[in-house]
Amino acid sequence: MSNSPSESAGIRLNQRLTGAQLARGGAPGRTAGRHMPAAGVRDTPPMSGNLDLVRSIYADWERGDFSRNDWAEPEVEYVWVDGPTPGSWSGLTGMAEGARSIFNAWEDYRVEAHEYRELDNERVLVFTRMTGRGKASGLALEQMRTEGATVFHVRDGKVSRHVYYWDRNRALADLGLEE
Repeated sequence: MSNSPSESAGIRLNQRLTGAQLARGGAPGRTAGRHMPAAGVRDTPPMSGNLDLVRSIYADWERGDFSRNDWAEPEVEYVWVDGPTPGSWSGLTGMAEGARSIFNAWEDYRVEAHEYRELDNERVLVFTRMTGRGKASGLALEQMRTEGATVFHVRDGKVSRHVYYWDRNRALADLGLEE
């Protein structure tokens, strides 16, 4: 019997999930963007630690430094929902493999955060813009639609799931949010 996070959340390995399910954490039945407190409990969760963690990740990424992974759980789920290299990887090694597919295609690749939104106790949404130049084509990312979004799922001070959307509108739709 496996104790993996995805199986304990009711997800079978190799199960295909929609972008909306991935953004919500993959657990069927969870509602994105809503936090329902228990009866009689004041809904004032301490979320600043999660936001601080995500801001520290982007501080490195905006400089083009993608070398750190100490912010991620060892079994992190890394997902690109759409864009030129969609896919899903597990663990730190898998995350590095997925990231390599981006770095191998682009020179001087950077991701800039433009807005942060705390969605609930576990999720931080970041509106992003990518820059770089295609190694083979010479095409600048700025010439393409590069306004994306990332949903970070944070548990116990570490990222447990990182879901990236090349298309910001798709992320908002999957999360049931408006810009």
